[in-house]
Amino acid sequence: MNADPSTPGRAREEGWGVASDAGPAHRSVAEVRPYSSSQPAPQVVLVGRAMATFRLALIQLQISSIKSDNVTRACSFIREAATQGAKIVSLPECFNSPYGTKYFPEYAEKIPGESTQKLSEVAKECSIYLIGGNFIPTGSIPEEDAGKLYNTCAVFGPDGTLLAKYRKIHLFDIDVPGKITFQESETLSPGDSFSTFDTPYCRVGLGICYDMRFAELAQIYAQRGCQLLVYPGAFNLTTGPAHWELLQRSRAVDNQVYVATASPARDDKASYVAWGHSTVVNPWGEVLAKAGTEEAIVYSDIDLKKLAEIRQQMPVFRQKRSDLYAVEMKKP
Repeated sequence: MNADPSTPGRAREEGWGVASDAGPAHRSVAEVRPYSSSQPAPQVVLVGRAMATFRLALIQLQISSIKSDNVTRACSFIREAATQGAKIVSLPECFNSPYGTKYFPEYAEKIPGESTQKLSEVAKECSIYLIGGNFIPTGSIPEEDAGKLYNTCAVFGPDGTLLAKYRKIHLFDIDVPGKITFQESETLSPGDSFSTFDTPYCRVGLGICYDMRFAELAQIYAQRGCQLLVYPGAFNLTTGPAHWELLQRSRAVDNQVYVATASPARDDKASYVAWGHSTVVNPWGEVLAKAGTEEAIVYSDIDLKKLAEIRQQMPVFRQKRSDLYAVEMKKP
């Protein structure tokens, strides 16, 4: 289902596909809706020791200037997503802080710290994998370490342990005359490593916002066996309508993976106005679920059997000409 733009927070169902050049036949169980509690948990299909289908939730959170309120509300949404059967939950970029270089030093904290401790506790309480909008459940926060600031996403497992930590490696330094100028490097330092984590469902690769523009990162994650890429992000009113969905679909098709993006909800009064439209895209490049601009939880059931079918039908990994080109990792 895709969000019906005429009805905020509601969804409309797409019909069954037909196997043809337009794509493999399938039907996705996906929806977007505001914070509520009426959706039953999905049936989980078991294949061997792995689960072929699992529910992903993206929390499109309205961010305020009060860190404690942001964290408390994020935890409430996480609990709601868990009651609806979500096994992996992602928060948006900078979910505990307004987005802006002037805010990063004020809101930055060490990991583990105040915000990540709360995320660890709620991940354990709900027995989920949590990506924390620059930490997990997934998402990101400004992180302070050894006098440097990073845009960091932390991931917590169902037992509350820190499974992974990813620091944004491509900083958002752009200048579009007459529209937007932004320099993350004024206050942030770039990360220097990749980050994946394993679940009973699949391996997940992490990026943050601007990282999505760099195809090589997604290719490396695909080479490492990732089947889902999650990007907490906050595109704006210039880059959002132009590239937000385009980049997600491109990364999904190029690498035959699911791609999910978790954005803050739009606040037209903020100094930096986020685009919103948190989205899930399948390996065929189809949008399975997408939020509007308002605060919402986006759900999508990730079908790994369909991913395997797509890779079998169009075996691009086997067809790559490694004798002519390659994406090389300079660091492990």
